[in-house]
Amino acid sequence: CCLCFLDFSRLFYEPVTTPCGHTFCLKCLERCLDHNPKCPLCKEGLSECLAMRKYCKTVLMEELIARYLPEELTERRKIYEEEIAELSNLNKNVPIFVCTMAYPTVPCPLHIFEPCYRLMIRRCMETGTKQFGMCISDPVKGFADYGCILEIRNVEFFADGRSVVDSIGKRRFKVIQHSQRDGYNTADIEYIEDQKVQGQEYAALLVLHNSVYDQAYMWFNSLKQALKSRILSHFGPMPAKDPDPQANPNGPAWCWWVLAVLPLENRAQLPFLAMKSLKDRLNGIRRVLT
Repeated sequence: CCLCFLDFSRLFYEPVTTPCGHTFCLKCLERCLDHNPKCPLCKEGLSECLAMRKYCKTVLMEELIARYLPEELTERRKIYEEEIAELSNLNKNVPIFVCTMAYPTVPCPLHIFEPCYRLMIRRCMETGTKQFGMCISDPVKGFADYGCILEIRNVEFFADGRSVVDSIGKRRFKVIQHSQRDGYNTADIEYIEDQKVQGQEYAALLVLHNSVYDQAYMWFNSLKQALKSRILSHFGPMPAKDPDPQANPNGPAWCWWVLAVLPLENRAQLPFLAMKSLKDRLNGIRRVLT
């Protein structure tokens, strides 16, 4: 492959041929198209390939390599599988999208146009995890110490390489170590969950939970219809009240929905994400609503 030969001396892996007749490794071609929607050799436009995400697999070349270079192919496959295994780890070097606040159970639509994030999203899809971390920016560290794992539900590609990603929040995490990979941020992380309470503490928590839910429900219904419609189209309806507020390790879904729609700055929202006490989170929401 003329794209990875100089750096890695690599044999063609998953060779594909462009409409203009040039052959590359599939992954090499995709990385080039992240930056420029043209053939790396002759510069012919490949916008149609980007929109369709369909490439012509070069079957003859695959068969020739398998027949005459079996040992080299085995080594090349091993390198690829090791890379995929490393990229699939959701504890170490987890890809981090530095953009906005994301919460468990709350939809988070994204517009992807930067080359580094195109690569990141594609890798998330290729590994099968379909997950990455979302953090807000930090002027010192690059991104905040707390974030939320997002799961990709669907990706829509456009002819110029951009894409719209439909994702939803899954789990909260704390950043242990900040790092980078191929132009995008990564992190070693540990997942965080709410601490459960029992007995009288649980009884008091249940009363507080029901009271703050009712307050949030009344606040949302007091908004003007135009604003309510915009919120509903973006975030969906307010989740129902949970019979057991401790059933989910991240706490009730309606709490995160309310935090997502409240007019708070990111720095004011971040402490809620880090809280391990549902009681503290509910009291915080009540103060904001009041």
